[in-house]
Amino acid sequence: MSLAEEKKVMQMGLEALSRIGVKPRVYRSPYWDFSPNTLSILEENGFSADSSLMGNDFHPYRIRRVEVHADRGNIFGATSSVLEIPVSWYLDDFPPEEYITGRQEGMNPAVGIFDRWKAIFDYALANEQGACYVVTTHPQTIGRAHMIARLEELISYMADKGAWFATLSEICDATEIPR
Repeated sequence: MSLAEEKKVMQMGLEALSRIGVKPRVYRSPYWDFSPNTLSILEENGFSADSSLMGNDFHPYRIRRVEVHADRGNIFGATSSVLEIPVSWYLDDFPPEEYITGRQEGMNPAVGIFDRWKAIFDYALANEQGACYVVTTHPQTIGRAHMIARLEELISYMADKGAWFATLSEICDATEIPR
């Protein structure tokens, strides 16, 4: 989208949420598509955080503008006030489970996603002080009986290990990273 189109879509979404009394603080772009314009739009609209980027596996960070150069090193700009709470395709239920003809194999055993998610959690617990573990689920995927049972198993396992379960907004509030 052009800058004007992306701004218009953001405004329409914010207006719709405002009509029901909601003012979001954290943004997640559809399909984690973060355009060169997204950060400016988030700053203009007073967002505290985003959860669309993958610049770190376990730790929130401040977003920086990047001038991309395919033929030489990228140039990083100043740090934004917007906090990034990173996501990962490995912690997303859709790619391994959903079949899309000609594009995505899907339909893997639910135990496989449980094993992956547990292994990533175990690594973070053992090696990453203050790790942020962001699982992304989609209702049409995680809501199936075989999937929800694995998610319940994972939540129980994590709770037994002392995990803190929080919203992205709560993570934002608990994260102290200088601007």
